[in-house]
Amino acid sequence: MLEAYEQLKDIVASCEEDIKKAAGGNKAAGTRVRKTMQDVKNAAQELRKSVLEARDSGGAG
Repeated sequence: MLEAYEQLKDIVASCEEDIKKAAGGNKAAGTRVRKTMQDVKNAAQELRKSVLEARDSGGAG
């Protein structure tokens, strides 16, 4: 579970520069941000699964 959380944090942190560029009007950076946000969604879903598995197994995951 902690690995999934760390992965999610890394993905979010990795797109900081592109977010700043996209806010400044850089269209290519906006495309990269949208792709990264899809990766965030998928990583968050994996973390959610890990949490549910840990809950259901009674362990810390």
